[in-house]
Amino acid sequence: MSATKYALITGATSGIGYELAKLFAKDNYNLIIVSRDQQQLDKTAAELQESGVDVITFAKDLFNRDEVFSLCDDVKRTGIQVDVLVNDAGQGAYGLFKDNDIERELKIIDLNIGALTILTKHFLKEMVARNEGKILNLASIASETPGPWQAVYHGTKAYVLSLTEAIREEVKDTNITVTALLPGATDTDFFNKAGMQDAKIVQDKESLSNPADVAKDGYNALMAGDDKIISGFKNKVMVGMSHITPDTMVAHNMAEMQKPVEKDS
Repeated sequence: MSATKYALITGATSGIGYELAKLFAKDNYNLIIVSRDQQQLDKTAAELQESGVDVITFAKDLFNRDEVFSLCDDVKRTGIQVDVLVNDAGQGAYGLFKDNDIERELKIIDLNIGALTILTKHFLKEMVARNEGKILNLASIASETPGPWQAVYHGTKAYVLSLTEAIREEVKDTNITVTALLPGATDTDFFNKAGMQDAKIVQDKESLSNPADVAKDGYNALMAGDDKIISGFKNKVMVGMSHITPDTMVAHNMAEMQKPVEKDS
């Protein structure tokens, strides 16, 4: 792999995005990493540079649409060609839909859907112009099921998966590949940020996937040009079962998994 190639990764300072960044660096990709915290970006960049690759940082609040567009402009001004785009940044909001703060949920939509759509469109246009490139979008097994207690998050991930599959069809006759990564519950800071520590699904830490394993699955699928990858055998089984189970039952089962522990009868 030539060190002249660049991968842009959002959410690259923690969790799956961080593990993906390490895999790209190991394969000699230069990196453009994005998150809100410049201090954390600097720390991550210093670590990744130990692999001998160039690391450029952009501190951007991707909840803010103007900052997403400015990221596109800032990258363009560098003159760097983005060979791989990884849309990893995403958050959830835990609780019953009727109770959750609407402003918080709209921000989740801005990040999970708005920022991903802007970045994908911007860099896809450049990839189409040169007939080469790769995109990895972080969906989730949540994209395959309704999600009581995380209704908006599941809805945003359904959008991500649908968008990714549609774009893939549109560019199928080019040298561009578009891949969706569908992890299950993973041991990252996601649940803390979502205020989800009391959920049943989070209580059993041993059942949570390792973010390094998820990243490896996604990286391999991306490099192979696969359309999507469900990470983890139990998650593959869960999604497979959801396809043959009535939607109402799938929603009920998910509600049982995601409701707060103290709500048990």
